[in-house]
Amino acid sequence: MAVLVVLGALFLIAGQLVDRNRQFVIDRLTSRSLGTLAPGYAATLNGIRVYGVLIDSIGLILLGVGLAPRFPQFGASGAACGIFAFVVFSIVAIVGEVRTYRALKR
Repeated sequence: MAVLVVLGALFLIAGQLVDRNRQFVIDRLTSRSLGTLAPGYAATLNGIRVYGVLIDSIGLILLGVGLAPRFPQFGASGAACGIFAFVVFSIVAIVGEVRTYRALKR
């Protein structure tokens, strides 16, 4: 279970790094075309925030599952909050991607 705690912490750190360095991530990674696909929702400030929260929610799930054997209430509530955030922000990301795709000039 210690591995899950470490992975969860790493995901939380990665999510925070994405959030703190939004413009760098947009400029260097997400604003580039992927073959025939134009840059999508992740190339916007709101999009990169949403994807940062998704990374954080994965970290929270892993951290909660890793802590559950030792601290059951804390671990279960952390994992539940992470799952809820992942579902909600996945929907937000999908809606943002669809809106961005529809707004492309063809």
